[in-house]
Amino acid sequence: MFATFHQFFLDLQNVTLPSIGAAIALLFAGIVVQQYIIKPFIKWSGQLFEKRGKEFEARVITQFSSAIRFAFVICIIFISASIIFDKWLITHPKTTNLFWSFMLFFMFKGIADVISHYIEHPQSVYAQQKPEQQHILMPFFLRIGKVTIYVVALFAIASLWNFNVNGFLTGIGLTGVAIAFGIRDTLGHFFGGMSVALDKPFQIGDWVATEDQKIEGIVEDVNLRSTVIQTGDKGLVYIPNAYLANRPIYNLSKRQKRKCEYYLYVSTANSEAILREVCEHLQQQIYLHKDTEKEVIHVYVDELRPTSYRILVRFFVATNDGGQMQAVKQDILFATQQIFEQAGIEYAEDELWIQM
Repeated sequence: MFATFHQFFLDLQNVTLPSIGAAIALLFAGIVVQQYIIKPFIKWSGQLFEKRGKEFEARVITQFSSAIRFAFVICIIFISASIIFDKWLITHPKTTNLFWSFMLFFMFKGIADVISHYIEHPQSVYAQQKPEQQHILMPFFLRIGKVTIYVVALFAIASLWNFNVNGFLTGIGLTGVAIAFGIRDTLGHFFGGMSVALDKPFQIGDWVATEDQKIEGIVEDVNLRSTVIQTGDKGLVYIPNAYLANRPIYNLSKRQKRKCEYYLYVSTANSEAILREVCEHLQQQIYLHKDTEKEVIHVYVDELRPTSYRILVRFFVATNDGGQMQAVKQDILFATQQIFEQAGIEYAEDELWIQM
């Protein structure tokens, strides 16, 4: 390569002012064309595909815009330099590798730009898929794909210059073990992410919680090292993938029903017969509610205290909507109060009479 540039300096003595003027004019014209013709044309083509419902093709065209325009400018630069040196540099033995290295670089850059777009906007991928086809780790795999593209581009360009790729790979193999020890924690997070990918415990947008309930929120993203969860207070928590892979995770978005459970405290002055009747009546009212599950309904005295009974009320609501669940619980609480008043139930004086 250095010999090539040295030869260019030797050829400068043959350069003429008309050739320089022509080269500058061509370069200026090329910049104008790429800015005011090629760029608007690519944008128009993307919009045309988008109007026809071909979202993916539209994104590919628009994301390739930068790479196409830069590649065009490089072509103009080589043609302008060819005019100056009176040599066709695109196919010249000493410069053709440089030209095709630029072309390969911009080709792979265009692909990487497409992948980057979908990494930043994963919803664009999911919008084109059915719910059962959506994958939580799509951004994760896209990031791996982007790194792979860069590696392939590096080796493709190196092969043009007859670089000893085999020797380079051998060197990587010899140092790989030492590097692995140095980044074992990072590798743990990476393989933790792969484990999550295989198990598919959740999707982007799912509401999840850890076993200890210390972390609970909506999954925003899964990257090479961590999973991003938006908590209830709108904060973002970055959880290492290795942490998630080794702990139980509750996917609350997959629930088909919600449990309601609370306790009532009544005085021991209430007779057993009245309490049994009240429990049966309340159980019946819960059963008749249109939104409650009918299989499991518990209304029983479950604890005796010196001056009070504790009544357990447990049922399930056929929804995963928290608001709807609270509305059903409200209905049951009002029904409970009415039943207690009709039966003349005395509440416990020395206890908090209701506990959620």
